Amino acid sequence: MRKNTTRWICVNAMGIALFVVLALCVQMPVFENYYLCLGYAVLVVWAGFFGSVSGALTGSLGVVLYCLVTGGLRGMPGWAAGNLLIGLVLGRTMRRLDAPNVPLRDYILWMLEVMAVTAIAMLGVKSLTECLLYGQPFALRAAKNVYAFVADTAVMWASLPAWALLRGRRAQILPDVV
Repeated sequence: MRKNTTRWICVNAMGIALFVVLALCVQMPVFENYYLCLGYAVLVVWAGFFGSVSGALTGSLGVVLYCLVTGGLRGMPGWAAGNLLIGLVLGRTMRRLDAPNVPLRDYILWMLEVMAVTAIAMLGVKSLTECLLYGQPFALRAAKNVYAFVADTAVMWASLPAWALLRGRRAQILPDVV
């Protein structure tokens, strides 16, 4: 089946825009100076419906645009690289949840995978990138990124029911574009 490029670009642009809007407009403080990023809910939904590439684009380009709008460019390279990894992995792992009658075990495995890839992305990739770019000690950066790891994992876990609800109505709501 040939991919409709215009539709694919538009769908991914909507995902990126939703990521930015939710990250900007819904800011709930959860730790001392870290706000809950609801853009991760969009990343999960886009990775689940449209695959790894869409999840990676939504997460990484969404962060780049968010940082450009807010002027917070200092942490952007590591955050974008981490989200690229999260989107790629979630797009692959969510395929097994897109079948009828998925056992509870698969949902639990997915939650563990989200926790693992977010730990690698936020505590590893983001911390290492910030360490290399800004000359800060890795342990200090990793300790500061624990906030992001906990909050972002919680948002992705909480977004699974929304994705499952939409998945049940996929034919009516979201056409198959990829």
